[in-house]
Amino acid sequence: MNSALAAQWHQLTTPILASEARREATLQQLLAAYSKSGRHYHTLHHVQALLDAVQRDAVTLHDLPVVQLAVWFHDAVYSPLRSDNETRSAELALQFLAETTLEENRQQRVALLIERTKDHTQAHPDDDTDLQLFLDADLSILGASEKDYWQYARQIHAEYSIVPDMLYRQGRRNVLEKLLTTPVLYRTAPYRDRLDAAARRNLQAELHAWENDGL
Repeated sequence: MNSALAAQWHQLTTPILASEARREATLQQLLAAYSKSGRHYHTLHHVQALLDAVQRDAVTLHDLPVVQLAVWFHDAVYSPLRSDNETRSAELALQFLAETTLEENRQQRVALLIERTKDHTQAHPDDDTDLQLFLDADLSILGASEKDYWQYARQIHAEYSIVPDMLYRQGRRNVLEKLLTTPVLYRTAPYRDRLDAAARRNLQAELHAWENDGL
């Protein structure tokens, strides 16, 4: 996987940064971040899945490279006990992008996309197709097959293993309830038509599990 990701990274970043050494150093930084031992879901597999999803929607995106850069950095900083992961990930992206030829407004777009992953239930501009597709792709695991969804749920639980189970149970229930009461989980028609019903079934099933014996 790392070799495939490396090829994608250099294809994306070579046009905006001539220094191969600098590109490679940032790549290694990202690979190390997503490969930390405490990660179970927010890993390189997640990055690759999002890159694949974004590529499938490439013809509908206004700025594919910006969305791809957001994918690479959006979970680069991830600590279950912190509430500023998205802000710190956006800052990391901006530090790298400041060395590139990418226009300032596009650098800020990368940061904005990353920061919007903090809360998928918040209001987003209806006309921002790139943001909507990016967020829908990030949330697509909720509408996965039952088997894949339960694997995801257990992986998230494992990432919070340092949290006492009683506290995790209540916190996870709050997250699930918030998602279930959100009128719109997926903001683009293709994702909504394909995944919304399955996502709500999966979320309800996990909520039921936590209300009873847990996972």
